[in-house]
Amino acid sequence: MDIKLKDTERIDDLQLKGLKLIQDTNGFCFGVDAVLLANFTKVKRGARVVDLGTGTGIIPTLIAGKSEAKEIVGVEIQEDVFEMATRSVKLNKLEDRVRIINADIKNIDKELEVHGYHVVTSNPPYMHIDGIKNPNDKKAISRHEVKCNLEDVIRAASRLTMPKGKFFMIHRPTRLVDIIELGRKYRLEPKVVQFIHPKPKKAPNLLLVEFVKDGRPELRILDPLYVYGEDGQYTEELKAVYANEDIGEI
Repeated sequence: MDIKLKDTERIDDLQLKGLKLIQDTNGFCFGVDAVLLANFTKVKRGARVVDLGTGTGIIPTLIAGKSEAKEIVGVEIQEDVFEMATRSVKLNKLEDRVRIINADIKNIDKELEVHGYHVVTSNPPYMHIDGIKNPNDKKAISRHEVKCNLEDVIRAASRLTMPKGKFFMIHRPTRLVDIIELGRKYRLEPKVVQFIHPKPKKAPNLLLVEFVKDGRPELRILDPLYVYGEDGQYTEELKAVYANEDIGEI
């Protein structure tokens, strides 16, 4: 298939079943957090999945490669980023399972079926908008709460998730109290948390959390995951995350 690239774009091989991803070198390129979230997510065969703030479409693409989900929808507010992600779907010939929509998650009820999805995921902007110089910059929109904040994301996830459905998110540990408080406000009960540390003896800088819609209160803390070892190389744990090709849930 002939997929046209812009001057600033490149195609990256995801090292997963031949899947590839178009990325804009001037925009926000996916990092280890997206890979961690996709691997943390559990998806049953035939599931309907939504990824909020999908960006390049990396998480829908990884979920498509690692699961037997029937339908995966990526929601992206930036029109040019949405268009690029759509070309990645075509590049991978995933049109029968994956679609990207150009929409604002704050109005998600108008776009997608309310309480119609088994799984919702999000790797949202982590940082507050305070002090931001150019709120229209693509990287700023990906990193800062310009177009949406944490409550917008959790509210949208709750609206889309069916009863006993699951919401998986990656964020900063500094927002843990807000994450739990907002989850419960919107009937999403935090059930599993894992802290991600850059290396041993360093404080965690990322946090993975699994919510269940209308779930019973009981939180399980998984063993911490270290990204780099003392030698500065990826740990065996992280290599296993990248190598894992099955996030299916029985």
